[in-house]
Amino acid sequence: MDKLAINGGKKAVREGLIKPWPPIGALDRKMVLASLNSGKHTAAGGNYGAFQKEFADWNGNKYAIFTNSGTAALHMGLVGCGLSAGDHVLVTAYSWSSSATCILHHNCIPVFVDIDFDTINMDVNKIEAAITPRTKAIVVVNLHGLAVNMDKVMEVARRHNLRVIEDACQAHGALFKGKKVGTFGDCAAFSFNQNKCLCTGEGGMFVTDNEDIFKKAQSLWSFGETRSPLESRDYHAYALGWMYRSTDLVAAFGRAQLKKMDHYLETQWENGACLMNELKGLPALILPVEPKGHKHNWYNFTSRIDMQAAKWTGEPQRFRNAVMKALQAEGAPVGVWQSFILPAMTVFQAKNAYGKGCPWECHLTKPVSYDPKQYPVAQRHTDTHFGMTTPLRAPNGKAAVKAVAQAFKKVFSQLDKLDVEKILK
Repeated sequence: MDKLAINGGKKAVREGLIKPWPPIGALDRKMVLASLNSGKHTAAGGNYGAFQKEFADWNGNKYAIFTNSGTAALHMGLVGCGLSAGDHVLVTAYSWSSSATCILHHNCIPVFVDIDFDTINMDVNKIEAAITPRTKAIVVVNLHGLAVNMDKVMEVARRHNLRVIEDACQAHGALFKGKKVGTFGDCAAFSFNQNKCLCTGEGGMFVTDNEDIFKKAQSLWSFGETRSPLESRDYHAYALGWMYRSTDLVAAFGRAQLKKMDHYLETQWENGACLMNELKGLPALILPVEPKGHKHNWYNFTSRIDMQAAKWTGEPQRFRNAVMKALQAEGAPVGVWQSFILPAMTVFQAKNAYGKGCPWECHLTKPVSYDPKQYPVAQRHTDTHFGMTTPLRAPNGKAAVKAVAQAFKKVFSQLDKLDVEKILK
């Protein structure tokens, strides 16, 4: 095996081999320029309503609202489902902060559930034990493009009369038993941020099949009004509302990218399968899983390090960081996606989102505990993981994937040649 690049050897992935995301082509330029030249740049532009309908049709939903972020779409889900101040909402202990802070946006209280190590998703066998007398909903995060076991989630939710909000921000096109995520719960949120599988730069989509949920979410989306900008408005605020709209230009970009979405997913499925096959059996490398009945969209190829197999007895984060730097030196674009479990973040430890202890001090709620020690699986994952996105995305193909695989093989077959202290100094 060649000498490690971090020790002076040649890189496994040559410069320029991995192409950036997303691919921008003639259709993107044509549609965005047409929007720019139309003179209609708000949500009342022609692309806005068209994008909502086209995404709903593509994903299999009755209603869709294009918004400025996945975070906004999650907040709309809380409002659409009728949550109120002091209500408890279950959410995974490991995700992006928005999965839990969206709950705070509506003066509700997050209650965390530890993850399943293999899938990195909420441990569905721990949901029921986390339910409190104040629990009204579950935010189910389909993390890194792998669906949660929605049969188990919905069975618990039905038994306890809980609403289910799917956080599908990373999971466009991911399947559970042949059905797309975002079609199981009461409503769902998608993100179109730069690194998402469907990119509009920034943006998101709220989806539901329930007309009442749709109308409540739409009111929050546009100043608390009851009519959207696509209708005849009376500009009267009927409830608390935010300004969560986006623009026609962004919708035009989204429409162009959506037309390529099936091709993008096929590319990710092919590249993901290729990389899994190339890396199987590497010592101390824990690969992603794809349980029976699930189809990953490979938003993020997330690996972990088996510290025992690597013969590392020190702080796991240090060894992970050294391995990651060695992979980066080889040209593999890996990184740590989330460095903290959610309960350990300051906003939850301080319990002071709005000042003076709100919303935890609300008389309508009950106390909750955020002791990080309650979530050991999430912490183990956080300390040992690293991931990457771009090499599996179009226009990259087998050449990029195999070069990245070679970087992994070089590093994981020579872990004993890593000088951790020197690398991290």
